[in-house]
Amino acid sequence: MAGCVGLGQMIFEPILEERVFRFDCSEDDRNAAFPSISFVNPKIRDTPITNPQKTPTHIPTFERLTGQQIVNIEFPPSTSFYGTGEVSGQLERTGKRVFTWNTDAWGYGAGTTSLYQSHPWILVLLPNGEAIGVLADTTRRCEIDLRKESNIKLVSSSSYPVITFGPFASPTDVLASFARAVGKVFMPPKWALGYHQCRWSYDSDARVREIARTFREKKIPCDVIWMDIDYMDGFRCFTFDKERFPDPKSLVNDLHQSGFKAIWMLDPGIKKENGYYVYDSGSENDIWTQTADGKPYVGEVWPGPCVFPDYTQSKARLWWANLVKDFISNGVDGIWNDMNEPAVFKTVTKTMPESNIHRGDTDLGGHQNHSHYHNVYGMLMAQSTYKGMKLADENKRPFVLTRAGFVGSQRYAATWTGDNLSTWEHLHMSIPMAVQLGLSGQPLAGPDIGGYAGNATPQLFGRWMGVGSMFPFCRGHSERDTTDHEPWSFGDECEEVCRVALRRRYRILPLIYTLFYFAHTEGIPVVTPTFFADTKDLELRTHENSFMLGPLLVYASTGKDQELYEMQHKLPKGIWLDFDFEDSHPDLPALYLKGGSIIPVAPPHQHVDEATPTDDLSLLVALDEHGKAEGSLYEDDGDGYEYTKGGYLLTTYFAERKSSTVVVKVSKTEGSFTRPNRRLHVQLLLGKCAMIEAWGTDGEVLEIPIPWEIEISELILASEKRSKFRIENAKRIPESDGALGHKGTELSQTPVEMKSGDWLLKVVPWIGGRIISMQHLPSGTEWLHSRVDVNGYEEYSGVEYRSAGCSEEYSVIQRDLEQAGELESLNLEGDIGGGLILERQIYVSKENPKIFGINSAIVARNVGAGSGGFSRLVCLRVHPMFNLLHPTESYVAFTAIDGSHHEIWPESGEQLFEGNLRPNGEWMLVDKGLGLALVNLFDIGEVYKCLVHWGTGTVNLELWSEERPVAKECPLNIRHKYEVRAIP
Repeated sequence: MAGCVGLGQMIFEPILEERVFRFDCSEDDRNAAFPSISFVNPKIRDTPITNPQKTPTHIPTFERLTGQQIVNIEFPPSTSFYGTGEVSGQLERTGKRVFTWNTDAWGYGAGTTSLYQSHPWILVLLPNGEAIGVLADTTRRCEIDLRKESNIKLVSSSSYPVITFGPFASPTDVLASFARAVGKVFMPPKWALGYHQCRWSYDSDARVREIARTFREKKIPCDVIWMDIDYMDGFRCFTFDKERFPDPKSLVNDLHQSGFKAIWMLDPGIKKENGYYVYDSGSENDIWTQTADGKPYVGEVWPGPCVFPDYTQSKARLWWANLVKDFISNGVDGIWNDMNEPAVFKTVTKTMPESNIHRGDTDLGGHQNHSHYHNVYGMLMAQSTYKGMKLADENKRPFVLTRAGFVGSQRYAATWTGDNLSTWEHLHMSIPMAVQLGLSGQPLAGPDIGGYAGNATPQLFGRWMGVGSMFPFCRGHSERDTTDHEPWSFGDECEEVCRVALRRRYRILPLIYTLFYFAHTEGIPVVTPTFFADTKDLELRTHENSFMLGPLLVYASTGKDQELYEMQHKLPKGIWLDFDFEDSHPDLPALYLKGGSIIPVAPPHQHVDEATPTDDLSLLVALDEHGKAEGSLYEDDGDGYEYTKGGYLLTTYFAERKSSTVVVKVSKTEGSFTRPNRRLHVQLLLGKCAMIEAWGTDGEVLEIPIPWEIEISELILASEKRSKFRIENAKRIPESDGALGHKGTELSQTPVEMKSGDWLLKVVPWIGGRIISMQHLPSGTEWLHSRVDVNGYEEYSGVEYRSAGCSEEYSVIQRDLEQAGELESLNLEGDIGGGLILERQIYVSKENPKIFGINSAIVARNVGAGSGGFSRLVCLRVHPMFNLLHPTESYVAFTAIDGSHHEIWPESGEQLFEGNLRPNGEWMLVDKGLGLALVNLFDIGEVYKCLVHWGTGTVNLELWSEERPVAKECPLNIRHKYEVRAIP
């Protein structure tokens, strides 16, 4: 293991436990590595173990290039990749590339490469079913490139160690080993596993009380109501608006009496205002993040100009913790840390400058610029918040939700998948996203049910609630200026589906709580992909319509035109018995229990505290091929830390068929809790929702007589008929209630997809005919991604911003999969008034599929004779808004007509080019981080002006025609094309 200089194999040493290895480029690199923030105990990563029994099966190679350390690890063909943390898109990650850079990614898409959290971690599933974990232990921006089959490529600033875990017999073993390194999830209070209702914003305590009262009146289970940022006084953290929330203690007391908990938001941005006690005390303690010249950095967020705590300092973390401790005295049950990437307004990077200085503790890495600590800023904030809640009451378990995170965040906080959209695509993505976080060490996660941005339709919301009620973290949330998104907001049919879905969740809450106990103590994930049941089944590895809660398989329909009971349900090998609670519905997932399993079930309470230890306990039993089954139930106080002193009861139940009976008994117990005196209800599953039921006393042996085979067949047939009748006669949720247009925008229509050549485009004809996604398939780069109703690629008919053309409904005139001369084309037109039509043809060239083109024209179709056949004054203004994946490494470049060369960087602001300063037929958006440029080619005879405008994480490259009236014989045209080129 000799030292290496520029390239070669990495050197290794065993750490932590058998089959865990640390790799470095050289001995010098090993000694110079920054302390680990991922590991619970950083010394473990830096201390080799003695007498290892194994050597690595896969040794990475490395190369150093322009200050970057490039690591490659080769695996056998048919290897599958998972993990990579909070990522959108597909479950199996082959073909994908992501960048770990925490980003405020409102309305992200399937191709967005950086979201709110960073997990430089890959779970590798080998063809034989064994698994390996790979961690790039760096806090800096890291490229995870999985585009080459069976190969991992990691790129980040030199130098950093790579840690591998395995190979182990199963991915569960890998994740358990990983958790022993980076920490296991905190044990949540049981109420945190109930349903949460949120909105930006419930704008007064009266509205909060109304929401709580409606849940109870309608008997829809719920445990938590959330207060978004508008409860504050002028968005000042740790304050309350005196008019709208005059007495938070009284509000919380009322909520507690109704069985609700209250969670309140805290952001990192502190208003820069003398006399505001939080700002004053932070300034006195000198805890603000600094600029490169040593002054407190000021960036704009919700309150206006703000300063930001430097959580890399222990004194800053303690200062924040003490503020949280005092804040809890208002009756706060949990805290929501938002905007902690940290997000900053009115800056192209969406965050603070990378040159900012953090005066970090030595054990974190010491004084470093922001690029070193950016990805852990949110985790350190969550850690401080968690500590503050513990300081407030050591006998209560804290509950913190964080938007930004890093490897290890699960030790302090839950998370959610950020500002998603109310679309079917995002409903479908919510399964792989929640699963992927669990495969990256963060089991307490879930999406905003129903979608955060835009208006869900009744069918979309109901279907999403059915799936979301099975996720570890279960919260409905929506943004302002949308229709109400509470379960009763979409009509009676949707309300009933939501009620049933949440009753299901509360029935299986004992299972979920038990799974969290094992996640907390052993690092076993709560939700897993279906292939965990058979890691050798290659087809299951890409399956995204189902997932598992322990041995419970949840099978959902997540497509607008998907009918659950018309789909073929792909199940793992072995015995899988379907069941329900006599509540099957076409818009609710199907449930299967794995043979050999027992799961605990409770009555469907309205909230967690309504349950008592003496409630009837039900066990669902599915025997395996040997006639046996086993399962566990974990119980404790539901809060506090007595469980760490033995104050709990962990029961292992065992069932076995013996001749004509099935015997159910307790086979093992742990903990000092006394078993409650309660009835035991055993339901022996037969399949097709049929079951044999028996009652007894918990803790005592229960013998269940088994009917003759012919009787069992009759039971199954009768149950199948009843289930089919329920499904066929269920009151279906309507696709739309026809009342969503009055406020906000309906996002749930399906965009038109064009996938041809090198490009995947998504077009929404019904609002402006805009392109909302522009993905280059060979590089996996989504150059453009936007919400449906604004931004993206749009066109205007005047020089004014958002003039006619960008919001009208367009008609699809023609769509051809293969036209003469084109590989695929889409023709649209929209009426922009005054007898004018804006026509647009989007096509991929057959001759050169690397290019896609757009031919646009403003044409006069019905211009009145009184105007001489000429229209009003118009200008065709092409307005694409491209996303910047690496804002500080992106610029616009071109050669002008006069031969001058131009590079326009974000700090140059808006620039307009006319005359001979116009690009000479092409200009390009260069991303040095990607090594790629998006090139826009156009006819200089049609383009009179070119405009560059830098936004927050975006840039517009606009093409303007001349401004003049048009007639039938003389339309305005702009014909242009896009292609991607590699740059040196």
